[in-house]
Amino acid sequence: MGQASNQRKGGDGRLSAAIDPQDQGPQDACGVFGVWAPGEDVAKLTYFGIYALQHRGQESAGIAVSNGRQILVYKDMGLVSQVFDDATLDSLKGHLAIGHARYSTTGASTWHNAQPTFHPTPHGSLALAHNGNLTNTADLAAMLAEVADPDQRMPVSTNDTSVVTALLADHPDTTVEQRALELLPQVKGAFSFVWMDEHTLYAARDPQGIRPLVLGRLERGWVVASETAALDIVGASFIREIEPGEMVAIDESGLRTNRFADPAPKHCLFEFVYLARPDTLMNDQRVHSVRVEIGRRLAREFPAEADLVIPVPESGTPSAIGYAEESGIPYGVGLVKNSYVGRTFIQPSQTIRQLGIRLKLNPLRDVIEGKRLVVVDDSIVRGNTQRALIRMLREAGAREVHVRISSPPVKWPCFYGIDFATPAELIANGLTTDEIRRSIDADSLGYIDLDDLVDATTVPKQNLCRACFDGEYPIPLPDPTLGGKSVLEQAQLSLEFNDTAGDVDGLATSLTGGGAGDALERP
Repeated sequence: MGQASNQRKGGDGRLSAAIDPQDQGPQDACGVFGVWAPGEDVAKLTYFGIYALQHRGQESAGIAVSNGRQILVYKDMGLVSQVFDDATLDSLKGHLAIGHARYSTTGASTWHNAQPTFHPTPHGSLALAHNGNLTNTADLAAMLAEVADPDQRMPVSTNDTSVVTALLADHPDTTVEQRALELLPQVKGAFSFVWMDEHTLYAARDPQGIRPLVLGRLERGWVVASETAALDIVGASFIREIEPGEMVAIDESGLRTNRFADPAPKHCLFEFVYLARPDTLMNDQRVHSVRVEIGRRLAREFPAEADLVIPVPESGTPSAIGYAEESGIPYGVGLVKNSYVGRTFIQPSQTIRQLGIRLKLNPLRDVIEGKRLVVVDDSIVRGNTQRALIRMLREAGAREVHVRISSPPVKWPCFYGIDFATPAELIANGLTTDEIRRSIDADSLGYIDLDDLVDATTVPKQNLCRACFDGEYPIPLPDPTLGGKSVLEQAQLSLEFNDTAGDVDGLATSLTGGGAGDALERP
């Protein structure tokens, strides 16, 4: 689902959503949304759904809609609000839709790798959106090479989602539903899939349930989404989570469910720390409440003699509230965030680039001058951001800066849909806590203990994926020599298909007859 693009590193000098483009924080793979609701404006419901999931991916956005005869796919690079306007949404008519907001983790950040992916089938067409990252992409690509006609090929996108889409579409003698139940047990890694043909909405979650996926009810239909916050924005009531190893199908006959694998829950612990919206319900816990409890535990484990607790907005805010409540130290706003930095393509001058963190945060000198501060943040990746932040706070008059982190040290990479820095770049991978403290010039530094973090979630430890913190990977990892996130590009797998039938990744086509579908490219 992803990328190895230099764009996210700020190498082109453009303003990005990162506080420091040279110290990009952890990024999630994607947000997915699907709706089956005859009589409703499903394109606009999907727009608002993926808008609510924008925090999960900011590289590209797309929506696929079916009117019962054909599927139309519209996608482009950029934020949801940049890709779609009223005229575009009004042109997407139907009773069934899926949407996607992408941050890439397998495959380059290009239009061809944007989602939903599209592919014709023997009986029509389908579109698919994916949150997560697969670990056996090379094996799946080899499967696809075996079923493809070697004499009639077209290029394929270089992401794991396109490979799954093509394999799912290969069902000459079965239905989409039957083909999915055959294929899904062979797909390994983290996946929350939402897909559709002309008549039915489907959703499936990997047996470990690493990435979230929830089910909601509309008055006249059903919704599936990465987070409950997306249900709230479209007025859907939360029913339950899609279970690990479960596939659901929704059409005019109602909702039906199938098990394609036994559940072995390993929900991503980092979702609680950073990735999910604070207003989302996850494992029957409001994420905001979990983060406040993390802050309380930080205050008990790492107290400080200080005058003010301030968060690094926005992800540090709930834990800072908890720290202040537990410690009795007043909570305050000491940093003002510019929320719109990531929404411009204006190139800053070299002088502005050198300001670094000030593009994103500005200190309130009147609040922090002369104060001993406790600064609460969600994680430390390379340490560059914290180092620059502490320098800025000291320049603004802070007497002391005590840093508290609401996650344990991140020491291992994620292969299941979060894009961390490489192991060599992770500051905690080679330094002790005190060495990190000295590196970032903090007066003290405290990370929450892993067991305390787990306890704050109320989820049993054995049901959580903690790999980035303790190195215990719940799903076997791919061969590192296969290229990791760039596996399909590095292997130069060019899986091709009959160009009269359409393509794998939803390139602009003009298909006629049989309701095969169309994919629309923005001019």
